[in-house]
Amino acid sequence: MDLFFNPKTVAVIGASAHPRKVGHVIFRNFAEGPFRGKVFAVNPGADELFGHKCYKSVLDIKERIDLAVIAIPAEAVIEALDECGRKGIRAAIIVTSGFKEIGNHELEEEVAASLKKNRIRAIGVNCLGVYDAYSGVDTMFLPSYKLERPGKGGIAFISQSGAVGSVVLDWMAMMGYKMTKFISYGNATDIDESDLIDYLAEDPKTKAICVYVEGIKDGRRFYDIARKHSKKKPIVVLKGGVTEQGSAAVSSHTGSLAGAKEIYATAFRQAGMVQATDVEQVFDYARVLSTQPRPKGRRVQIITDGGGLGIIATDWLIKNGMEMAKMDMKTIAELKKQFTSYAVVKNPIDLTGAATTEWYKTAIGAALEDNNIDMLMIIVLFQVPMLTPDVVEVIIEANKERRKPIIVVSAGGRYSEVLKKSLEDAGIPTFSSPARASEAMRALYDYGR
Repeated sequence: MDLFFNPKTVAVIGASAHPRKVGHVIFRNFAEGPFRGKVFAVNPGADELFGHKCYKSVLDIKERIDLAVIAIPAEAVIEALDECGRKGIRAAIIVTSGFKEIGNHELEEEVAASLKKNRIRAIGVNCLGVYDAYSGVDTMFLPSYKLERPGKGGIAFISQSGAVGSVVLDWMAMMGYKMTKFISYGNATDIDESDLIDYLAEDPKTKAICVYVEGIKDGRRFYDIARKHSKKKPIVVLKGGVTEQGSAAVSSHTGSLAGAKEIYATAFRQAGMVQATDVEQVFDYARVLSTQPRPKGRRVQIITDGGGLGIIATDWLIKNGMEMAKMDMKTIAELKKQFTSYAVVKNPIDLTGAATTEWYKTAIGAALEDNNIDMLMIIVLFQVPMLTPDVVEVIIEANKERRKPIIVVSAGGRYSEVLKKSLEDAGIPTFSSPARASEAMRALYDYGR
């Protein structure tokens, strides 16, 4: 499995000089991107590509090849796999479409048989393949000027759909979210979602696994693997095709069977997975689950410098089944000594528009010490006059202690966005709305439980 993500040598079968062809973009990703290994172009109709010699077949390459990326018409894939087998290549990514997703089941069965005969493991067919932020492996045929790639982080994303995966990657890059690996596996002719979860669960760089599935190839195996690994690494799942019409659309997309949503939801829950309802929520959950410690309970303390947002946050926490923490009387008495008379010391703690960085430091420190509090929601309106940007460092230092989960909510314009990015970069999940923050806190509590 590691050959897909950390190959030393890659052959792109179908590499092309034509900028609109899939093989052109894939080869260019390797030749001009951050990948540090060797890349070989395979195209019987060309002599050279981007200064690299073109080979008529993988059999003409003298060096050992770790990974083959196949981007040629469907009817030519079997012959390419046979040549890969003779070359001793053990890993292939087949981006080619035109198989069971369009009703061509026989050809896909032939591909599966060829893979077995040639002892090749494959991702695909009908997929985008792999993007690894650390190794630079990038088999996506969408150019980087159209689709940005996220930087190095701790979230892995597995997607049955290439389209969903590509949109997610672009959005993650725009939001500044970081990732380890992205895998679009398409029709799962060989390697499926269970194999990928099994691999990522042992990957030290991956702190949370996100999965988009439409149909699952082997339900019992998926359940057993997810249940085994979810105890040590959070798995967030988004299921496509939960309505009758959505289920009908699934079979024409990757040739999968969708199944009843209640069965999937129950199996996900029993296997210890956290189910999301949309793509944005997947990463809300993943950011929290991959960075924050498990809470001891559901009691949340809000600290805010805007009373209205504190009230809205209270409503959303209660809607999501969380509890408002009741501070110890000693904590309340101590905080009242520290603040002016118009600061509200209860839950929420409202530092008001007169809030200072020192006040936030005092309130956060007290909440971390209080045994009646399990989790902290810190609402920061960076615009208030006495608050300095140093409040970011105060929150970062508190989070480093990893004593209790800390979730930040902040809304505003460019100034706020810059400071929010600093918090995200330091591993502190930061939300623009109390609603999404509350849902993520509930997911963290459920996973911990």
